[in-house]
Amino acid sequence: MQQPSSEASLYQRLGGKAAISAVVDDFIGNIAEDRRVNLFFAHADPVRLKQMLVDQICAGSGGPCKYTGRDMKTAHQEMAITEAHFNWVAEDLVKSLNKFKVPAKEQNELLALLGAMKNDIVNTK
Repeated sequence: MQQPSSEASLYQRLGGKAAISAVVDDFIGNIAEDRRVNLFFAHADPVRLKQMLVDQICAGSGGPCKYTGRDMKTAHQEMAITEAHFNWVAEDLVKSLNKFKVPAKEQNELLALLGAMKNDIVNTK
């Protein structure tokens, strides 16, 4: 028996792992084309990056995945990421969410989930 939509997890409302994977794949393409931030990802393994992002969003949104990557503070500590860089990456994500017609409510919930990591990612030392 399926839960009523008002009780469905964000993971379910996003469309599950396949939908998250499609959005993340597009998002990585947006980042790769975005000269404002793509240098931060230049040496990343795109397959691993996609898997980590999918698992992180899946787990954080109430899905069955387990994120096994590094914590955000450790992963970004030497990158000198500014608030502007963080916001530009968020813009790239919103572009993908809009492309896949993710409703505003779910977009806002996902952005809030990711926004909670901002203090661990932004590091201008």
